[in-house]
Amino acid sequence: MNGAICKLKRVLLIFALVFILPAWCHAGQTLTLMTHDSFNVSKEVIAEFERENDVVVRFLKSGDAGAALVQAILSKNNPMADLFFGVDNTFLSRAIGADIFEPYQSPMLEMIPDRLKLDNENRLLPVSYGDVCLNYDKAWFKEKGIAPPTDLTDLTRAEYKGLIAVQNPATSSPGMAFLLATIGKFGEGDYLNYWKKLRENKVLIAQGWSDAYFGHFTAASEGDRPIVVSYATSPPATVYYAETEPEEAPTVALVTDDNAFRQIEFVGILKGSKNVTVARKFVDFMLSKTFQEDIPLQMFVYPANSEANLPEIFIKYSKVAEKPLKVDPAAIETNREKWLEDWTNVMLR
Repeated sequence: MNGAICKLKRVLLIFALVFILPAWCHAGQTLTLMTHDSFNVSKEVIAEFERENDVVVRFLKSGDAGAALVQAILSKNNPMADLFFGVDNTFLSRAIGADIFEPYQSPMLEMIPDRLKLDNENRLLPVSYGDVCLNYDKAWFKEKGIAPPTDLTDLTRAEYKGLIAVQNPATSSPGMAFLLATIGKFGEGDYLNYWKKLRENKVLIAQGWSDAYFGHFTAASEGDRPIVVSYATSPPATVYYAETEPEEAPTVALVTDDNAFRQIEFVGILKGSKNVTVARKFVDFMLSKTFQEDIPLQMFVYPANSEANLPEIFIKYSKVAEKPLKVDPAAIETNREKWLEDWTNVMLR
């Protein structure tokens, strides 16, 4: 009798080791995505991935995009996460040069336009994009009887004196993008002359986007600046967050040819990840229609997947720049500090 009981116990133990414990271990698997503070996604979208892959997704928000990337680079020998989202084209060369990402040829890349793919080895895969450009207050210009600007060169004209708010490129991501827009438009040899004219025209320099938009922009504050550097998707955001939906957006984004700088954001699998298989599945998921169609109203940028449907408010109130300004990512990495120092000397000293 005792022998039969012992045999039964051994059978149950083997059954547990083979079938139950592995399931428990798998259920406890955690996938960590390191990203910037502006990252957002719907809970139900992430829940779908977690349910289908029996994994818990943890988000490690680590400051702005530049600060988060620096942390990822400094911890490359003992990575803090499995993936990183938020490297943009202004930091792409720094991220590639640090050699912290695993190449991954996701099958979902077929859905991404070639113009958004900037890494031939697919260490960084495009997830979203947005255009940084001038926004202006329609009501203010109508009331004053002044024509709104149609080109960056207009900002140096006398009628726009004291009307513009921009961000410090040393402390602001859109500020850096706007500085790059001016380099892309006027060239490295002449962009500082443009900024000197802006200074003479009493441009206001804010530390960050929130300070410029909600502290000085007439359409969003008690400020006195009817022109601000913001995003092409800011007009639909003003409608989306309005207490009562207006008949038309109160602001306009200037996305005419050669007047906006395109920011592209990428995701990559960090070298040293212990969850590479599920990390690849998460990259595929981020490029799928489910995740991509959640992006616009969570982060107010465009999805990279060309088959993703846009929300009606984007279709109605936003425009994509057909011919954005470009600066080579390698040139940005090489010259970033020099450009910032030169800009600071011209604008702040």
